[in-house]
This record gives sequence, structure tokens and C-alpha cells, in this order.
Amino acid sequence: MNKKVISASGRRKTSSANVKLVPGSGKITVNGIDVNEYFPFEVLVMDLKQPLVATNNESTFDIDVVVRGGGYSGQTGAIRLAITKALLIYDEGTDASSETSYRRILKAEGFITRDPRVKERKKYGLKKARRAPQFSKR
Repeated sequence: MNKKVISASGRRKTSSANVKLVPGSGKITVNGIDVNEYFPFEVLVMDLKQPLVATNNESTFDIDVVVRGGGYSGQTGAIRLAITKALLIYDEGTDASSETSYRRILKAEGFITRDPRVKERKKYGLKKARRAPQFSKR
């Protein structure tokens, strides 16, 4: 196993995350805090661990994350994409067409694609992006 540090970055909405994968016991820290303390909901923690679970690496790497911007959901998506990219870098030597390649597994789960949805900008004359003021006939 490689003893080097693998770095990758991911983005979602207005959040961006930088991840460092180091061979270890499976400990995840986000901005210096344990992942279970940083995120208030267990669903968010499960969401960001999905690439590790899909590739059977939950206890293979220690992961150090620096994340900025956005809310919890956006940060979780950014971290998940960054972990996915780091796993792809780790598995570069494997043939992409083989059944056990990380690229094939992660692509089938839909983790490689960045979610492009962002908040739509507010337009003038409207209350929000599309919400018009209430119409009064009289």
C-alpha cells in the first residue's frame, strides 16, 4: 500500500472541500473536529462516507478535510466528491475496465459527477428568483 498522502478537492453549491487521504484506521476529521461532532445529522455523515462504503475502504484511510462555504448539505456533497476523486487517484494503476476498479464502481453509483445545481439569482421586480408580488385585481 502507498504511504503517500493523496489530496483532492470537490465542490457543491457554494462549498469547496480539500481532502487528504492517509493510510490509517478510518478516522475522519472535518476542520479539525471529528466528523460526528461537526455534522449535526447522522444522514450527512452516511452521505459523505458512501464512496468509502462502495469501495470497502471505511477503515483503510484516515481522512483530513478542510471545508469552507455553504451549509451542511453543500459541504457534505463537496466532501463526498473530494473523497471520490482521491479514491480515483489512489486506484490509478488499476485497469478501468476491470470489475474491481474504483472508477467503475463509483461511476455506477453516480459519485463521480459534480452536482451542478446552485441557487438561481434574484431578478428585479420579483421577491425571489421567480416569486412575483401578489396580484391584486382591485
